[in-house]
Amino acid sequence: MKKVWALSLLALLVAARAPAAEQTVTFKSGDEQASGLLVTPDGKGPFPATVVIQEWWGLNDWVKDQARALAQQGYVALAVDLYRGKVATTQEDAHQLMMGTPPDRAMRDLQGGLAYLRSRAEVKKERIGSIGWCMGGRYSLQLATVEPGLAAVVAYYGAPPTDPAAIAAIKAPVMGNFGAEDKGPTPDQARAFEAALKKAGKTVDIKIYDGAGHAFANVNNPWGGYRKEAAADAWARTTAFLAQHLKK
Repeated sequence: MKKVWALSLLALLVAARAPAAEQTVTFKSGDEQASGLLVTPDGKGPFPATVVIQEWWGLNDWVKDQARALAQQGYVALAVDLYRGKVATTQEDAHQLMMGTPPDRAMRDLQGGLAYLRSRAEVKKERIGSIGWCMGGRYSLQLATVEPGLAAVVAYYGAPPTDPAAIAAIKAPVMGNFGAEDKGPTPDQARAFEAALKKAGKTVDIKIYDGAGHAFANVNNPWGGYRKEAAADAWARTTAFLAQHLKK
């Protein structure tokens, strides 16, 4: 009997962690169509939500896994496909795809994804945040400068805005995770951004990880720069920050 009860409890725990639904969705981006992977948590909504923003590689399996991990935390997660179906496997291809993606189109896609999340019945409209890595970290911060309705913003080693008007436009609390060995953005850029946000009266939490370089949170980092302890700490900080601002 004890064994049956234990197995039943295990099944309930697994079900509680598993996302209930995963699908590719399309949504308007100006006069065009954009798409992304939508992962919805198990259980009864409405739920808080996050816009998930890719690295320069594209909407690959690693980014999809981050969306799934966020769904396990109780968020509707939409990973927007900024490359419109293309994924890079080499640095050369990633660079070409990133440079070939018009920034205004990327921002339009992200804003379209945000609007799409707000349109869904299972999403809490006032509890949507954004999170991104590398190129996506930059876009996550940039999205906050044009979308005052965002409730939280997380950026992993994304180049921060420097224009005082853009910084003033940010309304959401900001979290940043940066590497002390990163060459772009540098630790000095991260500190300057933090200082500018504080001067403007914004809520900000920046951490710079010693011994970590760019893309330290990605286990598939092709430069061997993955840092397990830093990645785990940054994720713990991220989930606590999102829970504080999106689940209240």
